[in-house]
Amino acid sequence: MSYGKLVRDGLWHNNPGLVQLLGLCPLLAVSNNVVNALSLGLATLFVLTLSNLTVSAIRNVVRPEIRIPVYVMVIASLVTIVELVMNAYLQTLYDILGIFLPIITTNCVIIGRAEAYASKNRILPATVDGFMMGMGFLLVLVALGGLRELLADGTLGQGMHLLLGPAMEGIHLRVMPEAVPGLLLAALPPGAFIGLGLLIALKNLIDARQKRGVAPAPAPTAATHTQPA
Repeated sequence: MSYGKLVRDGLWHNNPGLVQLLGLCPLLAVSNNVVNALSLGLATLFVLTLSNLTVSAIRNVVRPEIRIPVYVMVIASLVTIVELVMNAYLQTLYDILGIFLPIITTNCVIIGRAEAYASKNRILPATVDGFMMGMGFLLVLVALGGLRELLADGTLGQGMHLLLGPAMEGIHLRVMPEAVPGLLLAALPPGAFIGLGLLIALKNLIDARQKRGVAPAPAPTAATHTQPA
């Protein structure tokens, strides 16, 4: 498989959030704004990339009978690193994300890529696959978080100082005037399902238009070849 195909699959054609529909619990639960979505997306990207790298590196020394427990231990170790770092340096964000950080260990995207790709391929392709799948997941999270925050609060990037430091406090983009009431539904769990559905519909619409754009010209009919009398 070429690296270009790994990029296209991760970001678009086989995107974990829009096509595979994996890891939906954290995707829907913490995507109520851009900061939460970006934070969980970066954590998932880190774990997915390094777990694919590690699984590929040890694939020839792990017996097939115990491969899944070993993969889970690798993923759990990486998740623990993320938790400890976030707890030490991003305490408020750590409290906000809560249970959704440790359950990255059971994210179907991560264990799925470890079993389906990293365990069968060399280190570099496996690492690229993990990174691009993680990027695809992150972009969907941020898009969904941005959509929900925009509709609910009229802003984008509010609370970014929780992730990037005190220098970003109070810096965000206000898209809609404060006088315009927000849409409460967007901030609630049903808003997450509706938002994800809209993103999936948009992707399918773009794919359908691209297919029509590259569709081959119809074959000439017999009448086309008929010579005038």
